[in-house]
Amino acid sequence: MTRIGIVTTSPGAFTSADPDRDCAPLVAALRDRGVEADSLDWHDPSVDWASWDLAVLRSPWDYAQHAEEFAQWLDHAGTRTHVLNEPELVRWNMDKHYLLELEAEGIPVIPTSYHRALDPARDALAAPTQAAHVVVKPAVGAGSQRTGLFAREDPAALALARQILDAGGTVMVQPEVPELSEGLEKAVYTLDGRFTHAVAKGALLARGGGLRGGQYQENPQLVEASADEQAFAERVLAAVAEVTGLGTPLYGRIDLVDSAEHGRVLIEAELFEPTYNLHLAPEVTELFVDAILGRVRATEPERSL
Repeated sequence: MTRIGIVTTSPGAFTSADPDRDCAPLVAALRDRGVEADSLDWHDPSVDWASWDLAVLRSPWDYAQHAEEFAQWLDHAGTRTHVLNEPELVRWNMDKHYLLELEAEGIPVIPTSYHRALDPARDALAAPTQAAHVVVKPAVGAGSQRTGLFAREDPAALALARQILDAGGTVMVQPEVPELSEGLEKAVYTLDGRFTHAVAKGALLARGGGLRGGQYQENPQLVEASADEQAFAERVLAAVAEVTGLGTPLYGRIDLVDSAEHGRVLIEAELFEPTYNLHLAPEVTELFVDAILGRVRATEPERSL
């Protein structure tokens, strides 16, 4: 019997405001197809990854706090089983410097500067621009951790930059995109490069630093994605494949926003741990399982599922 692990993290990493709603329905749907499936904690040293035919990354949401450990896990698991999305793609996607590579491929992104020292970060915060507010965040991060929206002259912006650097990170400085603060970000989901659904998450950052409501809590709502928005997501995935040489990812979430100043821009390409909000689009669960089993068949054609 085929054994497929859905990779998550320790239960304590989730909160009531930010639960994992994807793993349980995927495991249940795989079992309904006659597959031996289970949720597997990437931290768990007792997991014999070689005993699983496929490990599908879904919610290792604490990876940014354990970046080195997670990279070691990718090496360990990737030499013992087939991991999707591919470890090479995950390592590339973990560091948001990847946006520079996609921009070089013609994908429009939010103007961003990257800084490994405090003085250049200070200069970026002081640079003349139309944007009165800026976003400061780390190049490796998730869940809006160590991320803040500040007035350029706010000392808290530089203090956050210093905190990121002291932790060994790279500081990203971006102008505020008003449309993001208005909650107009759209997440476009794909499986094997094909559009499945789209979600609006709402605004997360509060001006002056911190999160709206004091905690990370998305307010996802199903929305339509226009043909142009779907085509934009396809362009991003094609650029990812061109840059990485790894082909089309099993799954991906392309976060975009239509900006009056910058046009339609890529915010992030989430290629290894985006929530799919399957509770809002339960029909996508079966599509996800179809895509997973299709990859198993492609890599082991002699296996009977």
